[in-house]
Amino acid sequence: MPDAFPLHWPQGWARTPAIRRRRSQFGTPFAKARDGLLAELRRLGARYITLSTNIELRLDGLPYANRRQPDDPAVAVYFELNGTPHVLACDKWDRVNDNTQAIRKHVEAIRGQDRWGVGTLEQAFSGYKALPDPSQRPWWEVLGVGRTASEDEINAAYRIKVRTAHPDHGGDAEAFKRLTAARDQARKEKRGEGGQAS
Repeated sequence: MPDAFPLHWPQGWARTPAIRRRRSQFGTPFAKARDGLLAELRRLGARYITLSTNIELRLDGLPYANRRQPDDPAVAVYFELNGTPHVLACDKWDRVNDNTQAIRKHVEAIRGQDRWGVGTLEQAFSGYKALPDPSQRPWWEVLGVGRTASEDEINAAYRIKVRTAHPDHGGDAEAFKRLTAARDQARKEKRGEGGQAS
């Protein structure tokens, strides 16, 4: 599951520009919205719930209720339902309280859909499947080679990509770390398949 702090916005989801966020509507205190959302998800049978915001975390891993509003009030909640990872996220409102409450109301409505027999939970949540974390991509995709590439091809691809990925060359530290981990994983697999590589 993604980290709870700082905010981990779902990959590929569009963001609401700050200027278009709406003012508070619900008036629900954050503690009530947070705890209500968790309760709704548990009623669904959700497991491994992670509430991700830009609010610091308590020792139990939940965001504090008494902190100031962050500059980015977006909220994302990750969970597993029937063995499938899902995510719901909202940044329409200008306060974390309201984005949390909006997700809570959404889950409540989906539970109603299931109770009223209009659809199933699987149908309702089919559009909310969480995309895999880019750091979990297979090594061959990260390196841009085929899965059957030789160790020489793997090393050559790594050398080419590291020229732009390395932080000393204007790259990103996380991208460099993913690239190096992919190379190391590829080497490990290749050496495991055919004995010790040269």
